[in-house]
Amino acid sequence: MCGIAGIFDTRGRRDIDRAVLTQMNESQHHRGPDEGGVHVEPGVGLGHRRLSIIDLSTGQQPLYNEDQSVCVVFNGEIYNYQELIPELLALGHVFHTRSDTEVIVHAWEAWGEECVRRFRGMFAFVLWDRNRDTLFLARDRLAVKPLYYALLPDGNFIFGSELKSLLAHGGLARNIDPLAVEEYFALGYVAEPRTIFRQARKLPPAHTLTLRRGLPVPEPREYWDLRFSLDSQCSLTEACAQLDEKLSESIRLRMISEVPLGAFLSGGVDSSAVVALMASQSAEPVNTCSIAFDDPAFNESTFAQKVADRYRTNHHCDLVASDDFDLIDTLARLYDEPYADSSAIPTYRVCQLARKHVTVALSGDGGDETFGGYRRYRLHLMEERLRSALPHGIRQPLFSLLGRVYPKADWAPRMFRAKTTFEGMGRTSVEAYFHSVSILRGPMRTRLFTDRFRSEIDGYSAQEVFRQHAERAGTDDPLALIQYLDLKTYLVGDINTKVDRASMAHSLEVREPLMDHELVEWMATLPSSLKVRGQEGKFLLKEAMKPRLPQDILFRPKMGFAVPLARWFRGPLRERVRQAVLGPRLAATGWFNQDYLRHLVDAHQSGASDYSSPLWTLLMFEAFLRNVVDTQADRVARITEPQASR
Repeated sequence: MCGIAGIFDTRGRRDIDRAVLTQMNESQHHRGPDEGGVHVEPGVGLGHRRLSIIDLSTGQQPLYNEDQSVCVVFNGEIYNYQELIPELLALGHVFHTRSDTEVIVHAWEAWGEECVRRFRGMFAFVLWDRNRDTLFLARDRLAVKPLYYALLPDGNFIFGSELKSLLAHGGLARNIDPLAVEEYFALGYVAEPRTIFRQARKLPPAHTLTLRRGLPVPEPREYWDLRFSLDSQCSLTEACAQLDEKLSESIRLRMISEVPLGAFLSGGVDSSAVVALMASQSAEPVNTCSIAFDDPAFNESTFAQKVADRYRTNHHCDLVASDDFDLIDTLARLYDEPYADSSAIPTYRVCQLARKHVTVALSGDGGDETFGGYRRYRLHLMEERLRSALPHGIRQPLFSLLGRVYPKADWAPRMFRAKTTFEGMGRTSVEAYFHSVSILRGPMRTRLFTDRFRSEIDGYSAQEVFRQHAERAGTDDPLALIQYLDLKTYLVGDINTKVDRASMAHSLEVREPLMDHELVEWMATLPSSLKVRGQEGKFLLKEAMKPRLPQDILFRPKMGFAVPLARWFRGPLRERVRQAVLGPRLAATGWFNQDYLRHLVDAHQSGASDYSSPLWTLLMFEAFLRNVVDTQADRVARITEPQASR
């Protein structure tokens, strides 16, 4: 795992400032502390920071072909590189290293832009071909690895693994995109391809971008998409056997490493399945890492220990205090954009723990999206059955009225909290799903934002992100549709972003066997009844893992990786949240309705309502403004933990 950065002159061959390129590269030192290198020639500069995992002695980057006319910088892993090497050797290519990086160079020479279709892995790379006068950017299918870019007014095209490398260039304006703000307050992250800054973009999942000097920068090109055919006729027994085989293969590929390797173990189904299958393929005990919380409501460590005991792993568990909130400013600097998933805190801690023992860790991320595990999937399917029973012309006005008049009863037992359900029943399937996952739903955002801000976004709604993806989903199956939406939005913008930044902050490589694209493609051929059956999510995964995991691991209620926000904001963070949300920095934007901000704080702290998620979203936006926007353009934000939290 590494960091890449670079500059390309789209207009000519102006000299690249090596000092600026080095500054961009060094801003990501945490991503690759082992080595750093740059390539500079007229009009092109490529930088790389290396975390050595495979071919420790000769895998340095930038890496070249035989005559050094092709140069690549690469972040990630090509898991099938050993299969591709013989094919490329047969085509006459000469290898000078044993690294997966060199496969990219020769694959480009052999297959051009189509080379990405041959790669199985997680990757973001940029390749310069001098003979073709071409710069080529690529990102993996499920966007495990990040890649940012911007075309500057002077014609220079800059790129990097993190936004901080673009900011370190000095030419990127820190002008905030109001549409990105709308997306952030709806979703908790800025959705691809937008970034929080107007000039910068993220290369979308499964896209490439080809630049040729002297020509306009084109739109990215998609090379892969997931199709839910749901047409497999295999039985449950056959599906379980095939899943076990495919998961085992995915994990085997991700266990290739020349440095210490282990796994995260939360005690949930996904990470437990990964550890069980790792143990079946390893002659040595697997290294596992868990986080325990001192608040029993959030602590899963006993379940993790049960799996660790069963497979005799080298298990490491750190206790995290339930008041571990000193990371707020650290996270703001780490993510470069506003990011509102509070599980970033324990994720940061488990990566910190893992790095003490291993350099590579396998995770269970992607399991909920791939296998159908989220509770919201089951609720959505229930609502879909109700929606289908009434014509939209009757349903929309009836349930819209009920949604408006029914109180928001956070204090009541769950069965009486019907406001969200009523609101969802009055919408289309896509509108309802967007509504259910929004942190601040449409009516709340209307009250949150000022007239000035609403005029700036000119009617734009973050719902448009979901609508555009839904148009391309190619399925009307209720579960498949929302799985597709999550694979395009939540998995990319939230989960993968969280894990990449938290792991790279500690120079830890995290690999994701449940996001193997061949596994995901196979799962998309299976009927939805094998994923969610009745009130049981991840039905097939649980059935397949019955011989390997105990019942109380497979069938216990899902806890998630949460922190006690509601209590924090009424207790130890009471004044901090009040000062941040009602303070001068948010007010200075002119975007937020001060009366509504005061209502959110007062109603939450009095116990009248639970506004912990909206308040965290505001708190992190304020921290982003202070730590990223307000810094000087030539200052690279340092990723260091505050002394108080050491």
